[in-house]
Amino acid sequence: MATDIASDFEFFILLARLKSMSGAARALDLTPPAATKRLGLIEQRLGVRLVNRTTRNISLTPEGETYLRYATQIVRQVEQMEEEVSGSRSDPHGLLRVNATLGFGRTTIAPLVSDFAKRFPKVEIQFEVTDRPIDLVAQAFDMAIRFGELPDSRLSARRIMSNRRFLCASPKYLERFGTPQRVEDLAAHRCIIHRQNDDAYGVWRYIQDDHLEALKVKGALSSNDGDIVLRWALDGHGILIRSEWDLAKYVQSGRLKLVLPDTPLPSADLFVYYPSQRNQTARARAFIDFLVNHFRAPFVPVETGALLYAQKMKLGRKT
Repeated sequence: MATDIASDFEFFILLARLKSMSGAARALDLTPPAATKRLGLIEQRLGVRLVNRTTRNISLTPEGETYLRYATQIVRQVEQMEEEVSGSRSDPHGLLRVNATLGFGRTTIAPLVSDFAKRFPKVEIQFEVTDRPIDLVAQAFDMAIRFGELPDSRLSARRIMSNRRFLCASPKYLERFGTPQRVEDLAAHRCIIHRQNDDAYGVWRYIQDDHLEALKVKGALSSNDGDIVLRWALDGHGILIRSEWDLAKYVQSGRLKLVLPDTPLPSADLFVYYPSQRNQTARARAFIDFLVNHFRAPFVPVETGALLYAQKMKLGRKT
């Protein structure tokens, strides 16, 4: 592959990701007119328009989408070929683009990126956090780290941590408003709503007789940020659904109690997903293995707190 064409591929991938001619120019240390001229030469060579330009940003034409898809595949294949030839499997290098959820990405994955960068200093990492899942292929990301499986036939996925979900509330809320004894009781309680993606607002799902059931709940407080709703639960504002990973330390300390601990909820296992294992670079494989090894280390689960709470509930019903 000619060097100038390979460079054009990388330029266009960056342009498509940033959706800004000036942004791409800054990233490549070019002047905006030079970046515009470069795009024009690519379009002239192909005889088609690849992008639609506005005063603020750009969008890809159908031909641009096709060019991006093939350019991304070719660049990754070339990188893989060079790694195979140079033996860089043992010495990962190059650019790694990683996406993760906002809160978990900031508090948990970002420190792991720091540790990985110390171990593999030749890897350049671009780490972005978003509140919604992204299109890895179109935006040229190597991988994303998210809770729950995302249905996309183009992606491969690897589970890196099992993560159950529980209903919970603070002791002061339960003392004031009582403890639900059945799932149906939740409809009469103050529930804190964590708004995620396009999930139906205020609909909580649980498992009964191997079937997924839905229950409409209501409450005065809702947010799309997991840390915020957890803080509200700790402040006694209502009942919340959170994952085992978030709850363990608060259940152990007694700041939160599990509600209806025997009612199973859909899990929120942690996955890393990526466009294709076949074309995966050595640096991507190294980072995924790094994540798996980290989360393989045991953490104190909710199990003990759940059992103690269940026993306390049973004793309370007897008296």
